[in-house]
Amino acid sequence: MNSDSQELAIQLLSIDSVTPHDKGCQDLLCERLTKLGFECETMQFGEVTNLWARRGTTSPVLAFAGHTDVVPTGPIEHWDSDPFKPEIRDGYLYARGAADMKSSIACMVTACERFIKSHPDHSGSIVFLITSDEEGPATEGTVKVIQTLEQRGEKIDWALVGEPSSTNTVGDVVKNGRRGSLGARLTVMGIQGHVAYPHLAENSVHRVAPALAELSTTEWDQGNEFFPATTFQISNINAGTGATNVIPGEVIIDFNLRFSTCLTADEIQQRVENILQSHKLKYDINWTLSGLPFLTAAGALVEAAQKAIKTVTGIETELSTAGGTSDGRFIAPTGAQVLELGPVNESIHKINENLKFSDIDTLSEIYENMLQLLLP
Repeated sequence: MNSDSQELAIQLLSIDSVTPHDKGCQDLLCERLTKLGFECETMQFGEVTNLWARRGTTSPVLAFAGHTDVVPTGPIEHWDSDPFKPEIRDGYLYARGAADMKSSIACMVTACERFIKSHPDHSGSIVFLITSDEEGPATEGTVKVIQTLEQRGEKIDWALVGEPSSTNTVGDVVKNGRRGSLGARLTVMGIQGHVAYPHLAENSVHRVAPALAELSTTEWDQGNEFFPATTFQISNINAGTGATNVIPGEVIIDFNLRFSTCLTADEIQQRVENILQSHKLKYDINWTLSGLPFLTAAGALVEAAQKAIKTVTGIETELSTAGGTSDGRFIAPTGAQVLELGPVNESIHKINENLKFSDIDTLSEIYENMLQLLLP
């Protein structure tokens, strides 16, 4: 017989909420949260549905944060079962969003149900911040909710994000920070011409190649005790007409830097442009700052996670800032402590996404334990 946490996870996973659509997931959550005394508020921005649910009016405020949208399935014929008909095989639950991150949301709700039953007069407030725009552009989701809350003067003290942080077993790794993400589209101009007459043209690819070599081998920093060194990666290069006898007059390069607290975005931009200018390129560059680095080095939230994981699993958890970005980047600048704790991430975004079925109950118990420690 499945537990409440497992049953709720299966219900959520049966909804094909491909980003940016929620498809009723949040209505299902509101139905259960309202019974617990939460006041649920839907914030709709464009196609994106966001949920802000609150129980309590005092501080401290513990937020459970997550997303109901999932990435597209890819070719369904490559799945061993329908990605939106959850299936349990050999102790693992298979469905799109199983690990990223509908199971986490189910665990958050059921942890609150048990905690509130045993602690009806708990201290502080519990809130849920749920969006359907995390896997997409992330422009109408958590960032807009946070803007609204800031305008209203509502603050979050601790944010527990249910992203799949674990590596081998649930709770072995928690993310207490993330690197910043700075992207750019670089357009370098030359002169188009015939390959047989290079003296009459200027090959934009040849011109930019030495600069790209320098950018890709530059040591931006050495990292620090919390973050690895900043990295530079080229993601796309596009040039030419498709013909083999035409010198490209323009090349467009997309690249991304994942950076630590050792550098600011402005410092990185200046260093990149200094390199481009040193190679005397004719160029145009457009920057996109997706998120600043954030770090919760210590404090009540980290300590509660460490104690809860140890109590429930016996594991000494590892604090990590590795990996991509999350919606924690929008919450941290408000002054909140932010931590990511969720399922094993090995299968996220893959065909046959899955998680160990019993990990759902383990994760829910960890969340409940954290509630007991933070809001007695």
